[in-house]
Parts: sequence; structure tokens; C-alpha cells
Amino acid sequence: MRTVAETGSTNADMLELARSGVAEGLWLRAERQTLGRGRQGRAWESPIGNCYATNLVRLRPTDPPAATLALVAAVALAEAVSVYTRRPSPRLKWPNDLLIDGAKLSGILLERADDAVVIGIGVNLAHHPDLAERPTTSLAAHGVVVAPENFIDTLADSVARWLSRWRSEVLAPVRQRWLDLAHPIGTALTVRLPDGTAIDGLFDGLDSDGALILRLADATRRVIHAADVFLL
Repeated sequence: MRTVAETGSTNADMLELARSGVAEGLWLRAERQTLGRGRQGRAWESPIGNCYATNLVRLRPTDPPAATLALVAAVALAEAVSVYTRRPSPRLKWPNDLLIDGAKLSGILLERADDAVVIGIGVNLAHHPDLAERPTTSLAAHGVVVAPENFIDTLADSVARWLSRWRSEVLAPVRQRWLDLAHPIGTALTVRLPDGTAIDGLFDGLDSDGALILRLADATRRVIHAADVFLL
């Protein structure tokens, strides 16, 4: 574990470390980020008191598809958060958002450089932003006080455990655990595709590769590989 007081982005730093040959398993945590990033290039606010950390995975020839590490990270994070709060229960929303009472608690960003995948995880422990496009929350808002240096130890253990299962048992147990931790089948969703098209439907699980299955009004099912997803 490496900890720094401040950096631009732990993901950017870890990508540089990966290119320099750093071995799998390293975690980098920052007390504060000045250029934190979320999915699709969105800015990620990074005040002191929250958790901002990135883990490095080196892909092996026998590993499942790299994209499915998003499910691994989501499951590991959900279980780590559940150590500190079980009521209200944290719930997953595809592909890897963690919600409490429908409000976003965290973000996960995966980036790749050759055989290295860096998994960036930001968790609102003490603070959460006020966003117009979606509700957000923090553990502190639910009466839970946990220091980032304590939370990261719990998270690192959880990620290591699920990474091992991903490699030894392939995707099936990760996929099933993700479904166990997700909002129920039949939950109403709006899916916003990369081209800006919006589709309404009902959550109908994940396919064998972890893609979202959306049941449309005409009872057909559509498999979604990339999108922003919102609860209705």
C-alpha cells in the first residue's frame, strides 16, 4: 500500500507505475485528488475524508475477459461497505455503481495499459457532492464514521478475495454474487446509450459475460454492453 497526501489522479499515477513494471497487487491511495476522474471523463470531486484508491491487476492468458473485472470490483466494494453498514443495505446498479437508498455512494473506473488493468475506486465516506443529474450520498450521511485508512484495508482484502475467485472459478460466482447484491429483477431502468439514445425497460439480469439484459415493453430482451443506467 502506498499513500500520498495529494495527487492529480491515482489511476493516472498507477498507469505510469504499471508501464514501469510494478507488480500486481499494489494499491495507491491519496488523501486528496486534484484531477479525479469518473467514467466517460467526468470529474470526480475529491475532498479530504473520502477514499480514493487504485489497485493494479496484471492479466494472465487464462484470465476471464478483462472487462469483467468491473463486476469483481463492484462485488468486492459492496461487501467492504457492508462491513460498516448493513442497514440500509448497499445495492449494485450496472455496471458497478453502489447505491444506498437509491443514491450513489461510490464510483469505479477501470483503465488498461497492455497487460495491466488499473481499478480506481472512489467512495464517499465523509462527504458527497450535490449533483443535478443523480442523487448521491456518503456513509457519514447514514451515521457511519470510518477513516479512509481503515476502509482501504477492508477493501483491499475484499478485492484480493474476489480476484482469486475470478481466476480460479471463472466468472460464474462473481456474476451470481453481483446479482445477489443488485436491485431486484424487474426494477425499472432508463438506459442512456453512448450515442445519446435513451431506452426504458426492466432489469432482467446479466448475460453470461456480465452484460446488462433489459426487458422492453414488447417483452423482447436487449443486451447492453455500454451505457449509463438510471433507476426510474
